[in-house]
Amino acid sequence: MDKINILQDKKNQALKGGGEDRIASQHKKGKLTARERIELLVDEDSFEEIGMFVEHRSKDFGLEKEIYLGDGVITGYGKINGRPVYVFSQDFTVFGGSLSETHAEKIIKIMDLAMKNGIPVIGLNDSGGARIQEGVVSLGGYADIFYRNTLASGVIPQISAILGPCAGGAVYSPAITDFIMMVEHSSYMFVTGPNVVKTVTHEDVTSEELGGASAHGSKSGVTHFTYANEVECIKGIKTLLSYIPQNCEDFVPKTAYEAGDEARLKLDSVIPANPTQPYDMRDVIHEIADSESFYEVHKDFAENIVVGFARLAGRSIGIVANQPAVLAGVLDINSSRKGARFVRFCDCFNIPLLTLVDVPGFLPGTDQEWHGIITNGAKLLYAFSEATVPKITVITRKAYGGAYDVMNSKHIGADMNYAWPTAEIAVMGAKGAAEIIFKKEISTAENPTVKLDEMVNMYTENFANPYKAAARGFVDEVISPSQTRQKLIKAFEINETKAVKLPKKKHGNIPL
Repeated sequence: MDKINILQDKKNQALKGGGEDRIASQHKKGKLTARERIELLVDEDSFEEIGMFVEHRSKDFGLEKEIYLGDGVITGYGKINGRPVYVFSQDFTVFGGSLSETHAEKIIKIMDLAMKNGIPVIGLNDSGGARIQEGVVSLGGYADIFYRNTLASGVIPQISAILGPCAGGAVYSPAITDFIMMVEHSSYMFVTGPNVVKTVTHEDVTSEELGGASAHGSKSGVTHFTYANEVECIKGIKTLLSYIPQNCEDFVPKTAYEAGDEARLKLDSVIPANPTQPYDMRDVIHEIADSESFYEVHKDFAENIVVGFARLAGRSIGIVANQPAVLAGVLDINSSRKGARFVRFCDCFNIPLLTLVDVPGFLPGTDQEWHGIITNGAKLLYAFSEATVPKITVITRKAYGGAYDVMNSKHIGADMNYAWPTAEIAVMGAKGAAEIIFKKEISTAENPTVKLDEMVNMYTENFANPYKAAARGFVDEVISPSQTRQKLIKAFEINETKAVKLPKKKHGNIPL
């Protein structure tokens, strides 16, 4: 009986983390404890802890006198909505959540188990970084984690929630994972903090400005989702998991769906009569997708392209859509990167892709050229070309120039391509084309302005429509906008058994 009491005492000790005072301090900052986060995340009574009694091995700087069971990270497995997950949750109340050799070993153990069993890994990060007292041993622990992140990439989903500071080498594990989530005013990610930045570059910047949720959500694109608080962030993880499979050989479970009238008459009037007038592509997405099913990714970054998950007749799909309401939906460096990253994730995990096209081309200018629009635009082209999942495209309005090719055209492997009657598929806009093709006629005309208008109208009538592409078979069908949802439901259903194998190779060389 004494031995059972000893066991219970050790469990109680482990459950206290860094002690009541540090837990109170965590709560005072508006943050949950590591265990509270896990309780919110997983189904009730489903969590099984691994490594509760692990202790650090350090003998330097007096650490041998400070022993906390679990060593600053809680690891184990549980279920979310009945589906298994592995979880690690760093405990800031123990040495500031700093990573030691044994702390790293615990994380590595569950990552290895997740790979063996084909189960997602969720990291709840709240750490001051490497445990300085352990020196290179803790740095080695980080590298061991990075290596496993890389091996697991594309095999199992990896989700990182940043729920506190994340600095130095610690940022690179989340950066390799599939999705990063941050909480406003309590999450920070940076390679070097504000003090170092001020010393080196003389910039005076706060932690929030340098690496807060808003900065990474809108400026850098490092984080995919931002939330007002930890509770909302954890809800976001659960929602995200509902759209993705357990591993690369699995498929997303379908949700219950009863077929009804699939016509969406609002879509017949969504395109403005004026071809230069913007509209919100999200209005199109919400009409096409199952009710309230669209879950947007990277919402505040590169807003000229919209990406996210949705359901169509209960099936999970990924959506990539130009956004004419922002920069006319033009493709630039950031939107190309954003789209490519999302396409590659969906392709890794068997999630079919829907592409909605209204793109006037690539953004011109020295800033774009000097920062690599060519190689960045090629990332999106590469991603769509490489993807073997079912790929369906709908051209709603403009599809000009090379951007037509890049946005999942028939030529790079799209399975079905639809166009609305409002679609304009051409090398460039009518005015620019007329000025080049009919330059001589316009310049020698009695009234060049009137002649230009005449040539623009002629070009528009002959080329700025979907019928030339349909005649070539580059568009499979021109459809009424209100038919779009029912056409897509049938198209994704027939392509559900698609099987394509890429040429044998170690891996491609995407233009990074």
